[in-house]
Amino acid sequence: MASKNFKRRLLSIEQIPVFLYLVKWLWLCALIGALAGSASAIFLILLNWVTTWRESHLWIIALLPVGGLLIGLAYHYWGESVVKGNNLLLEEFHSPKAVIPLRMAPLVLFGTLATHFFGGSAGREGTAVQMGAAISDQFTKYFNLPARDRKILLIAGISAGFASVFGTPLAGAVFALEVFTIGRVRYDAILPSFLAAFFADYITRFWPVTHTHYVIPVVPELTLDKLLWILLTGIFFGLAALLFSRMAHFFASFAKNKISYPPLRPVIGGVVIALVVWCLGTTKYIGLGVPTIVAAFNHSLPPYDFMLKLLLTTFTLGMGFKGGEVTPLFFVGATLGNTLSFFVPLPLALLAGMGFVSVFAGATNTPIACTLMGIELFGNASGLFIGLACVVAYLFSGHTSIYSSQLIGSPKHLLYSRHKQKKLDELNSKKLQKT
Repeated sequence: MASKNFKRRLLSIEQIPVFLYLVKWLWLCALIGALAGSASAIFLILLNWVTTWRESHLWIIALLPVGGLLIGLAYHYWGESVVKGNNLLLEEFHSPKAVIPLRMAPLVLFGTLATHFFGGSAGREGTAVQMGAAISDQFTKYFNLPARDRKILLIAGISAGFASVFGTPLAGAVFALEVFTIGRVRYDAILPSFLAAFFADYITRFWPVTHTHYVIPVVPELTLDKLLWILLTGIFFGLAALLFSRMAHFFASFAKNKISYPPLRPVIGGVVIALVVWCLGTTKYIGLGVPTIVAAFNHSLPPYDFMLKLLLTTFTLGMGFKGGEVTPLFFVGATLGNTLSFFVPLPLALLAGMGFVSVFAGATNTPIACTLMGIELFGNASGLFIGLACVVAYLFSGHTSIYSSQLIGSPKHLLYSRHKQKKLDELNSKKLQKT
């Protein structure tokens, strides 16, 4: 009798099942991190090679329509179930139906590399996130995990992919917790998300991969007048995020409505982009645009840089090319901050850094993750400037998102009437019905 009571008391201790939970997710996230981190490292190595080769052989841009055709045909015949990309991950999280096909990983890897090789304007986070989530979701069937664990696996995969591709484990972990629902953070998955981000970043560093370093050399004391300037710039960054999201959805809808045969969309898009690059006489607005992002921290740039990158990227992705939106959002934000330095009395590098993460925060509705990213990339001295700008950008970007399947958990502010709240609920219902 005494031994039974002892066992009952032992099982009633909360820390014991928590310890078992820790052990379970420790080894699962170590496995996810190793696979996703290695996949991201291979992707970054190949991406660097195709970018260098393209810049040394600019004639390849004339073949961008051919690259578009290859991407279009690949997804039309083999990737119809994964063509939604990041939106598929959000849909499977909110309305689970089937394990994400593993072929999402090689298809998005091929599509992104082809986009950059031939001269499209795109990013890289979408590729890493999709590879990470597709890999992690396979464990659902291999280990026969329940539905609640599957959601955590998706979060861990997204966290691992994001953290490893940018070298920002804190931002990657929180991004995966924030991105599914506006105004909600998934604390039930906080441990697996942080573990997966750590392991993925740790593994990636063993590969011959280097991440770009950005420097904000001067951070002034935060005073009342500077606070007002931060709030003003945050508004501009939020409106830029809103425009990016609206243009991305516009071009995607335009291509779908006007061109019925999907493989033809990137072909026509490739012709337009190649002609635009030829007319501009520069390749600074295609690919990732990292050299221009770095330059935005050091010297003044043309004030139209952010708008050209915004239009080229949203058009590229809207027409069916593959890649991510985040690095182009960094470009848009950093160059917009650079432009604002003409009349905002804050250091140029600080404005570029604030824009770098704030436009991203507004476009993805992840202000906490973006604040952490700013601190990881630029140092904690600029943390308050960056945090304030990210929050204001988040508010002023409205309830839009580059991810059309992102649900609205709660309004961004308390100014919503019952009528407007009802509209938000109806919007969520429509998004769920589409899945």
